[in-house]
Order: sequence, then C-alpha cells, then structure tokens
Amino acid sequence: MDSTIKKFGRLDILVNNAGAAFNDAEGRTGVDQDVSVYDKIMQINMRSVVTLTQKAKKHLVEVKGEIINVSSIGAGPQAQPTFLYYAMSKAALDQFTRSAAIDLIQHGVRVNSVSPGAVLTGFGEAMGMPAGMHEKYAEFISSHKECIPCGAVGQPIDIANIIAFLADRKLSSYIIGQSIVADGGSTLVMGMQAHDMMSILKS
Repeated sequence: MDSTIKKFGRLDILVNNAGAAFNDAEGRTGVDQDVSVYDKIMQINMRSVVTLTQKAKKHLVEVKGEIINVSSIGAGPQAQPTFLYYAMSKAALDQFTRSAAIDLIQHGVRVNSVSPGAVLTGFGEAMGMPAGMHEKYAEFISSHKECIPCGAVGQPIDIANIIAFLADRKLSSYIIGQSIVADGGSTLVMGMQAHDMMSILKS
C-alpha cells in the first residue's frame, strides 16, 4: 500500500481478494476439522481484509474511494459442510461488507462485494486438490444443469468485470453494501427441484 501511494500519490480503490481453504491434515471434514484450520482460514480470509481496510481508510476517505470485497456463494444461506470454516469466513466477510458500508459511506467511501460461484482458477490446487482434479470437477458440474443452470463454469474475467463495475462510481454510485452473485444460476436451484420433477412423476 505504501508503494502504491508513493508511486501514484493516492489510493482510489481497494479490492480485498483474499481467499483460501485448506484440508485438515488428517482428512477430517465438517465440525471435526482441527481448529488450527479454522485459525489459518480466518487469518487469511478475514483478518487480512480488516487490516487492509483499516490501513486504506484514510487514503480512500481523501478521494471518496471504493472498496470491493470478494466473497463466495459458499457464505450461504445454503450449507457447506465439507469446507465449513471457509464458508464461515465468507459469511463473516458478507457481514463485514454490510457493516463497513454503513460506517464508511458517512465519509464518502462505498463498500460492496461480489460472490462468485464455481470459477476456473488455481484455487483447487491451492486447497490441496491433485493436479487436474479441479478441472475434472468443473467439467462435471458444468455438464449438470442442477449444479450450474447456465451449463458453464465461470472464468476470472466474469468476476473481474463485476469488480470493475462496482469500482466505477459513474456506473454504480447508488449501490451500497451489496453483494452481486455471479454463479451461473447455481444458488437459484432449490434442492427438491434440482432434477426434472415431471420426469420423476411420470416414471
């Protein structure tokens, strides 16, 4: 941040794009995961966001700047038992976004977020997935409309475009404390409606 201020003389936009999830060393999931996994995830996904926001505040207030947080559809309201602590961290981030938005708009700074669904990045490998497994998973869910109704996994540019929109006050000045979901329709699918009900009833 200091180098940015030194080079450009100001800070207009802060994008908090911290996101990490880790496997339990013993392969445990859900509530059985070791609390050290929780600590590590919260350190990266939440503490870093709070710290950077605090450091950036005075610079953003000077120019009436923008903060965009990168959350996840994993925040809910649907359950995410496999990566429980990751989901908790993103739910906390959503509340931070809303609360910080009300706090900082008094100083002219807007805070919003984007909540991606499945996006093809290196996140899977970073989580400890074997090489190629993330792509295999992406291929499966994109071919099942009950997972992604639009039939395609998102690309990084899909999320980047939303961040650019939220960072542009001319285009999004009246949006305060909101999270824009970009998931190809995944969160719109009700569990009981995930399959063709009429086909089931006729069988």
